[in-house]
Amino acid sequence: MTRGFYIGRFQPFHNGHLSMVEQIADEVDELVLGIGSADDSHSVRNPFTAGERIMMITKSLVDYDLVTYAVPIEDLDRNSVWVSHVQSMSPDFDVAYSNNPLVIQLFREAGIEIRQSPMFNREVLEGSEVRQRMIDDGDWESLVPEAVVGVVEEIDGIERIQMVSKTDSNGN
Repeated sequence: MTRGFYIGRFQPFHNGHLSMVEQIADEVDELVLGIGSADDSHSVRNPFTAGERIMMITKSLVDYDLVTYAVPIEDLDRNSVWVSHVQSMSPDFDVAYSNNPLVIQLFREAGIEIRQSPMFNREVLEGSEVRQRMIDDGDWESLVPEAVVGVVEEIDGIERIQMVSKTDSNGN
């Protein structure tokens, strides 16, 4: 049995993430989704809580034939010990998936197999684009799984990100 690990902030979980999970599902029996920056929320960059992101992921993947575990990973501003921090918060895994150059380097240095996946429609499907469309009352719904639209509506996520974008004008 092979267990993979895929870390992201998932702010929010969007169709690019879903595409990556679909690709990973062909290679592993189980997948741990590490919810990065789990301790951060209510900002433009990280509007959703770890629990809300877990709901988005769980509901989006409910129909997939893949055992998944969503695990919150709090930020740690010490890159040299980041991988062991991740491992301490996660079930054991055999291979990690990321396209983030720093994450790739840290896992490589720790001797963990790391695989990259081709980005799916990256110019549109990235969290910052989805969040900006939420702020601007644009079409963000087409960029995320239907289940995520439901979670965002349930938590009044659009009102939240629009409100924090007004108070967060210093670019953080």
